Amino acid sequence: MLYHLPRYNKPGMQDTRDWKLSERRKSLKSDDGWQKGFTNCLYRPFDIRPYFHHQDAVELPRHEVMKHMIAGDNLALATTRQVTTTVFCHFLCTKFPIEMKTCSHDRATNIFAIYLYDDDLRGLTRRPNLSPKFIEDCAAKLSMLFIQDGTGDRERTFGPEDIFNYMYAVFHSPTYRSRYAEFLKMDFPRLPLTSKPALFRELCTLGQQLVDLHLMETKAPKMTGFPVAGDSTVEKVRYQEPHDDIKGRIWINPTQYFEGIPKEVWEFHIGGYQVCDKWLKDRKGRQLTYDDLTHYQQVVSALAETMKLMESIDAVIDGSGGWPVV
Repeated sequence: MLYHLPRYNKPGMQDTRDWKLSERRKSLKSDDGWQKGFTNCLYRPFDIRPYFHHQDAVELPRHEVMKHMIAGDNLALATTRQVTTTVFCHFLCTKFPIEMKTCSHDRATNIFAIYLYDDDLRGLTRRPNLSPKFIEDCAAKLSMLFIQDGTGDRERTFGPEDIFNYMYAVFHSPTYRSRYAEFLKMDFPRLPLTSKPALFRELCTLGQQLVDLHLMETKAPKMTGFPVAGDSTVEKVRYQEPHDDIKGRIWINPTQYFEGIPKEVWEFHIGGYQVCDKWLKDRKGRQLTYDDLTHYQQVVSALAETMKLMESIDAVIDGSGGWPVV
């Protein structure tokens, strides 16, 4: 990503309380390991961008948190707190550092990594980012043994990633979001624990499917097309509802569009963002590449599959006795 910085003595580039351009330039120049800062960032839902994680380029890099996402393979929940929207949908998973407004344009996004990395005499090691009391409660309710890394067999053992997948499924339950709407307006989301191993296993499976979709590690069946040739420049984004033999279309300019998009997918929100609209509008004035076109169609498919999985999560919980999950 290329940044065009104006000259220091011209308007547009202003020092802040903690970040002075002239000082940072000198500091970065003297850092022999500056190349290690290059990574990726989850900028907005399904919008992964190149990122230079370095205190001389970023005012508040939050390295004490983000280092755990850069050190090695990790998984984290991005969410917010005290959101006053009608439906709380501020949940997303990531393997990368995040930007402050990844899930919300008016609230800071927080990140919760499932592993913490430590550098000791043995080299780089990781441990679960779960409190001993929480682990003890989970193990007691499930009558299973907790393992320190990965996933268990979900019969006798469970691991940190099982907890993450279970949590991700619960937070994507439409009933959870409506049932606890008032509490979600006041604080971070709380995770109800179940003592039903069968329910735990089913939610882990559904949660893992959601995680893989949202990380773009699995592809949902393709449902869209981009049938008209052109320069693929994003000019004005608008949605055309289905009618007669025409399927829903998302137009990016007067002649080109994505077709086959149901209205409910077009309107689907993650956090404060209408995903299909936001991804394109952030590229206004840009020509979409073949990879861009492919990625966007995969996003549309992922959102459609997400809606199906959310219905399945509620059905599984209802079939196990409904709420609360105890």
